[in-house]
Amino acid sequence: MYDMIIVGGGPAGLTAAIYALRAGKRVVVIEKNSFGGQIAFSPKVENIPGTQVISGAAFAEALTEQTMNLGADVELEKVVSVQKEGDVFKVTTEEGSSFEGRTVILAVGVKHRTLGLPGEEELIGRGISFCAVCDGAFYAGQEVAMIGGGNSALQEALLLSEVCKKVTIVQNLPFFTGEKALADAVLAKENIEVRFGTLVTGYESKEGDLSGLVLRKEETGETDSLSVDGAFLAVGLLPENEAFAELALLDDRGYFETDESCVTKTEGLFVAGDCRCKNIRQVVTACSDGAVAATAAERYLNRLNS
Repeated sequence: MYDMIIVGGGPAGLTAAIYALRAGKRVVVIEKNSFGGQIAFSPKVENIPGTQVISGAAFAEALTEQTMNLGADVELEKVVSVQKEGDVFKVTTEEGSSFEGRTVILAVGVKHRTLGLPGEEELIGRGISFCAVCDGAFYAGQEVAMIGGGNSALQEALLLSEVCKKVTIVQNLPFFTGEKALADAVLAKENIEVRFGTLVTGYESKEGDLSGLVLRKEETGETDSLSVDGAFLAVGLLPENEAFAELALLDDRGYFETDESCVTKTEGLFVAGDCRCKNIRQVVTACSDGAVAATAAERYLNRLNS
């Protein structure tokens, strides 16, 4: 029997585990993909207080190592069900494992949003990618597109510009939504071209691999084709909270509907990180949520024991 079952091994879940372990609780962290979360794919992180610059992978590794050194159990499995019977939660995974605990923290994060265009799913991994850190080297010396204009898109475009012959940023708005420092760095790169106010309306392929994008100018409706060897999507994120909807309210976008307290309608169940409705989704706010959720869970456990 665990004191705390944490579903999700990103910054929110791992921070929650650190706080709980330091309070003497027995903790298991269950992660479906890789520990560290999406921050692990950021080539350079410059907005963590007290740290000038660090790679996302290095930050994720340090956070994971800290959690494990404190004594957390860790499992690499996909949670598909959380049920509560009396004061005990039962967590079941796709692999057939089950775990029992007195509290649960859902820190399940989000997944990459796609454009929803015909043929897109088939081209993922065959020219369409989401991670420049993971796949950028495959396009060394070639021409690629980055679709999106937020911080992630700008960071990854800069990374790609170091290895690719040319990077074309396709942004549907007439301006970037990312930080000014990143935007300035992008605009200063000679091998980065920016197409503002432009939509991707289709994909072109050759022998099953991506060969180009169909583009449309928002203002004029004019269409043209952009030949590329690869395209990277950075157009937002989607929560995957449906499996837990009976225990925690969801808003109209599918995020957990809770405030900064991280509590849910189910006693003993808490949520943390990018999966909950919030104004700012950054690594520091994810860690903050983890600390808040773990502390709230500790208070709940103390009430059970009193």
